[in-house]
Amino acid sequence: MITGELKSKVDRVWDAFWSGGISNPLEVIEQITYLLFIRRLDELQTTKENQANRLGKPIQDPVFPDGNAPTGARYEHLRWGHIKDEDPATAFDLVANHVFPFLRTMGGEGSTYAGHMEGARLTIPTPGLLVKVVDMLTDVPMNRRDTSGDLYEYMLGKIASAGQNGQFRTPRHIIELMVHMMDPQPNDEICDPACGSAGFLMTAAEYIRDTHEGVLHDADQRQHFHNSMFHGYDFDHTMLRIGSMNMLMHGVDRPDIRYRDSLSESAGADAEKYSLILANPPFAGSLDYETTSKDLLKVVKTKKTELLFLALFLRLLKPGGRAAVIVPDGVLFGSTKAHKELRRTLVEDNILDAVVKLPAGAFKPYAGVSTAILVFRKTGTGGTEDVWFYDIQADGWSLDDKRQPLLDAEQLGATPDGAFVVANHDKNNLPDVLDRWSQREASEKSRKRTEQSFCVPKSEIAGNDYDLSLNRYRGVEYEQIDYPEPSEILANLRTVEKEIATGLDELEKML
Repeated sequence: MITGELKSKVDRVWDAFWSGGISNPLEVIEQITYLLFIRRLDELQTTKENQANRLGKPIQDPVFPDGNAPTGARYEHLRWGHIKDEDPATAFDLVANHVFPFLRTMGGEGSTYAGHMEGARLTIPTPGLLVKVVDMLTDVPMNRRDTSGDLYEYMLGKIASAGQNGQFRTPRHIIELMVHMMDPQPNDEICDPACGSAGFLMTAAEYIRDTHEGVLHDADQRQHFHNSMFHGYDFDHTMLRIGSMNMLMHGVDRPDIRYRDSLSESAGADAEKYSLILANPPFAGSLDYETTSKDLLKVVKTKKTELLFLALFLRLLKPGGRAAVIVPDGVLFGSTKAHKELRRTLVEDNILDAVVKLPAGAFKPYAGVSTAILVFRKTGTGGTEDVWFYDIQADGWSLDDKRQPLLDAEQLGATPDGAFVVANHDKNNLPDVLDRWSQREASEKSRKRTEQSFCVPKSEIAGNDYDLSLNRYRGVEYEQIDYPEPSEILANLRTVEKEIATGLDELEKML
């Protein structure tokens, strides 16, 4: 957790950006991202220098070459330690006219970060504001992964409160729930084809660190963790920079965060590459057939992005790979041929594990669309037996535009910091989701349809045109009826026959 003092400093700097004419929250974070990157480069150079001193050898691949480098150029004055000690006017000139050109041309450790700096420029308008930001970032203990990561999360949280830009951010507690349900493993290759600020990838990285403490002690696993475990695509360069820095701030050195239109033809190169997909893809979009991957159109003939992304996920997953993705409710019950065929594919050709309905206000204030989490595994040969449904009615925050926490911080989220108080279930269902998810192959199978969670057999779903809306099955109970034996039915009919005959005789006498 970052301190209240540091939060206040961030808030003051944020206000200074707005006062200085930068009102777009993405631009604010982008400028801070550049500066964090500059500081990171200085730290990488310091690490190389210390290693060289211990070994008594020249620095290998220096970030800031000295005059003996092949180019003959010296870059020592571009380091963070030098910038922060300069007066405001000199620091401003140094960063704008020397540091940023250096960023645009450097090779950058062979990482994706430098690639995302192409076209980088300083838009901080005044020397005074630049110094304020530099002072704030200098106070952040970057050697502590949790503090630097929390700082970046705090800044990203400001996007969510910024109205139109909030679509880039999925609530952290929803991400946490999905990651815990999927239980990422050290050997996974994890992808988010619509990564935005890389919240899913970052949370997966934190989960693996916490649940597999020795993952970074083994050289091969450490190499995989930093270089080939995490993959993210986006077609917004600003979000690529923010997502890359988010991963860096959470201790992943070289994530594969790159520019790509995930639904285009180029996406086919990664077919059957990933073992886990976590995503909240764009909703309610519509594409032209000409620009959409033909391989995806073979799976589902549609222009709707939410359906095309589901087809993409199936294509990207390895056999046996698993996914947890957010979809709008229309995917669950849409009546078009494309909707039905995609649901049939999930249920009949693969394994659909779960449909977790989210509260309608989960994405407020910037979207009120009703959504659900689909959890499935790619097999290509079917395997669905029962589908587990859960109706989340409360996620710990108010479901209006304010989205205020309803509980103390230690009782929020899918895995609260303190022992969860059962009486708080009405305000936060997420711990119960995880608990019942772990029991879906056991006690959950006997739950009644009137409960908050229950299982539905595949045959019943198939009989309902593969409708996956929870309300379709809620309250429907199929109880065993003990029918009487045929001889008993015949005896009852004869008794009724005699009673009718007697009644007719009495009626005739009266007439």
